[in-house]
Amino acid sequence: MNIIKKSAVSQIGYEFIEKIFLPKGKNEYHLRFQQYTTKQYKALTSEQIIVLKNNHNISDNWNNITVSKKFNPALVKNCRFFGVIRIGELQEICHEFHDFTMPVGIYNSTIISCDIGDNVCIDNVNYMSHYIIENEAMLVNVNELATTEKARFGNGILKEGEEDESQRMIIEVCNENGGRFIVPFDGMLAGDAYLWSKYRDDDALLNSFKKLTENKFDKQRGYYGRIGARTIIKNCRLIKDTNIGSDAYVKGANKLKNLTINSDAERKSQIGEGCELVNGIIGYGCRIFYGVKAVRFIVASHSQLKYGARLINSYLGNNSTISCCEVLNSMIFNAHEQHHNNSFLCASLVMGQSNIAAGATIGSNHNSRSADGEIIAGRGFWPGLCVSLKHNSKFASFTCISKGDYSYELNIPIPFSLISNDIKNDHLVVMPAYWFMYNMYALSRNAHKYQDRDKRTEKIQKIEFDFLGPDTINEIFDALLILKGLQPNEKDEAEITGWENSKRKIVVIKINQSINAYKKMIELYAGNQLLELIKKKNIQSFNELKKSLPLKNKRTQWINIGGQLIKESEVVRLKNNIKSNKINSWDKVHQFYIAQGENYEKDKSAHAFASLLELWNITSSAFTAEFFNKLMKETLSTKSWINDQVLETRKKDHTNPFRKMIYDNQVEMDKVLGKLESNSFITEQHKEFEKMKKEIRQLIKKWKLS
Repeated sequence: MNIIKKSAVSQIGYEFIEKIFLPKGKNEYHLRFQQYTTKQYKALTSEQIIVLKNNHNISDNWNNITVSKKFNPALVKNCRFFGVIRIGELQEICHEFHDFTMPVGIYNSTIISCDIGDNVCIDNVNYMSHYIIENEAMLVNVNELATTEKARFGNGILKEGEEDESQRMIIEVCNENGGRFIVPFDGMLAGDAYLWSKYRDDDALLNSFKKLTENKFDKQRGYYGRIGARTIIKNCRLIKDTNIGSDAYVKGANKLKNLTINSDAERKSQIGEGCELVNGIIGYGCRIFYGVKAVRFIVASHSQLKYGARLINSYLGNNSTISCCEVLNSMIFNAHEQHHNNSFLCASLVMGQSNIAAGATIGSNHNSRSADGEIIAGRGFWPGLCVSLKHNSKFASFTCISKGDYSYELNIPIPFSLISNDIKNDHLVVMPAYWFMYNMYALSRNAHKYQDRDKRTEKIQKIEFDFLGPDTINEIFDALLILKGLQPNEKDEAEITGWENSKRKIVVIKINQSINAYKKMIELYAGNQLLELIKKKNIQSFNELKKSLPLKNKRTQWINIGGQLIKESEVVRLKNNIKSNKINSWDKVHQFYIAQGENYEKDKSAHAFASLLELWNITSSAFTAEFFNKLMKETLSTKSWINDQVLETRKKDHTNPFRKMIYDNQVEMDKVLGKLESNSFITEQHKEFEKMKKEIRQLIKKWKLS
């Protein structure tokens, strides 16, 4: 290795440190980068070299080792050094993490061309090459820790000399044939991944996405890997081409290769025993442990993979958990739960707030002609126990699917519905508005749960957690159009076609009840949004409210972009601006998300008002104080009904004789389940209702509407 003059490259935080010649006969050479620093290093003194040699250390060239002013050579023992090495302060202190304690120093290790920060603990690292080890990191019992000169750290980029697209790392989401592949990069949000995977008919847009990604990174080879400050790595076999942030904890991993593991003091990531992770990006605050296998993947911040889960060619959104199961070729938005060993999810777009039950097989290709099918599920997707679904299938938001083998493709456009098989009569049964009529406890509790569990510190995308949003309200209007066109019999049922790719009957049940429930929800949505608008803008009268509402208003279409609801017209504008180079970086795409989030409440209230006008078939000018008074009363009535439904649906678990038979007496049952009247969520819902009731009554009195 020949030393060349250091040339600072401050914009990327590295500096040229050495050149490595290619095999004999070639005139080219590769540059290696180390961290750029203003810290002063000096050559070893002869006394320091003597101490190092007496401690059984060797070097190919002691002149290549530079150290900081407070370097203590007595704390370096039984090591071999090769290449250009910089070492920071070493003091006679220990670092402790839980019950794990290590003395500061470098012991029993082979180190090649590395930067080593202040007061690190390194012991028994058999091979460490081209890494930056930041201050106070602890490394013990690592077989190999190395960075190659073409390291990409999980990003889908090409380096100098690489022109063949087959060398680019991609993630084949949503479809097993790779037709919806995305190019991963550190910081990729669910919205980015969705846009890239969805609009495959727009070559100019796809090329722009690739350009935005390429522009994020330097094509030069030779970047060092990084282990962040205070990060602990112990008892690991292979860590290669991997960047790890600060304050991470990596224990017992088998193989970590071509990764970025984001972590910091506020959002600590953890990688545990037996994990094998290759070609991926891991967000802040993630936990991955106990035998996980993941290849070509992105796990967004504050998510978990555990207990032998397999995640391959997939994107997993924020605040999600996958455990004990297999997920392939899927795009999953935020707040996904999948905990059971025998569940399988393949080639699916799942748009958030979802739960996959035990025995569910979503998207098995065993019963189709080729591996190019897809499943699309709106947010709130809940397939039940032992549900088997076939490609291609599509489901509206908050679809619940009852246990069964669904042997035909499905296209269910009705939100909040329950899908079931009538085995005896061999027909498909769809109950619209099921969640509203029979399971308000779960629906309402989940909305609060997702909000409470959103641990993101950088909320670039504003996620909608309420089950009533512009997306679901639009689906409800579509459902009403369908249901009103049916002619129900005396059982309030009717047959329909086109929802299943079969010749058997499809029966829609409880049609009139569903229509009434849907109408209530639209009114509740409008009432809630107008109340929020009044509070936010401190509106003092109905006339002032009327002036704040758009005179010309039509219900707009919205798209779920990675969990963030954005007007379709704004998505079109975004795509055009990307193609025209007005938006020329992923940072600017993210700024677009932020701007949309800032406008969301205003746009949502306009959508809610337009929805109400459409439901009541009136114009905005016809929306009088009397209509507003009616809306407030309907809102309060529906909220009261929901409050009662939440209690009633939960009460079933406390009164069902087949639940009670487990317990000898009521006291035992209360100790195990908790008392119904002590349920914190039910109590919270009751308080919310009482607060709304008080606010509406005060408003009606103040505005003299009664």
